[in-house]
Amino acid sequence: MDETRAREVLVAAGHPGDPVAAPLVAHGENAVFAVDDLIIKVGRSAELLERAEREVAIGTWLAASDIPAVRPADETARLVDGHPVTLWHRLPDAVRPTRPADLAPLLRQVHALPAPDFPLPRRDLLGGVERWLRLAGDAIDPADADYLRERRDAFAPTAAALTPHLPPGPIHGDALPRNVHVGPDGPILIDLETFSWDLREHDLVVLALSRDRYGLPPESYDAFVHAYGWDVREWSGCPVLRGARETASCAWVAQRASESDSARREFQRRVRSLRDNDPEVRWYPF
Repeated sequence: MDETRAREVLVAAGHPGDPVAAPLVAHGENAVFAVDDLIIKVGRSAELLERAEREVAIGTWLAASDIPAVRPADETARLVDGHPVTLWHRLPDAVRPTRPADLAPLLRQVHALPAPDFPLPRRDLLGGVERWLRLAGDAIDPADADYLRERRDAFAPTAAALTPHLPPGPIHGDALPRNVHVGPDGPILIDLETFSWDLREHDLVVLALSRDRYGLPPESYDAFVHAYGWDVREWSGCPVLRGARETASCAWVAQRASESDSARREFQRRVRSLRDNDPEVRWYPF
């Protein structure tokens, strides 16, 4: 789904405002538009409708639990021209960039929550690999796609058998600084679609990988660890979750390869570094 298609769905959704002129603020699994006082998310395919419905329910649950997080403007997700569409309250402008240490207190609050009154799924970290590779089509080398499938199949049972250090519970699932917005009232969580009930280590290995792969300064990682209270790299299962997340992150970029030359080049960089077993190759956020 390129931006043109996403805007067509936005027009078909029939919301007030000018969908043609609406800024595109993010484009990954969803195209995210700012329309007046709303944020409107358009999902890539109909198979994401259930996840969109759950994300809205999670936003309502977090509001009732007083967790600083984005709030849904409509408690339903609609399927419009084969794409799930959800509405969210637009946040005030950020007052400063997010720091990794801003994420830690929010994760501690989420990790302390009891279960909601609806089921949260396991964090199926590798579950999207096949869909992302399928969306890539012939924009990627079939041999690279097969290699990532092999990595997925190797990591999936090993990750499922890990013994955690922390008690399992609610997790954000994609705990990156970009998923925190620092507004006038402080940091809040955004992008709730990967909320799960699983190993809390999932939320912590994200920044460990950011330190190793994406150029996060060591001092910023140390500040996050200090604020959270534990370094996931001390856990024997960390390399397994890291490897699984690297596999997923590489495949995730593939879905953009048919739309963007830079995405295709980044996919090639990532898959080549995995094939070469080179953990020092720098990856770039996309």
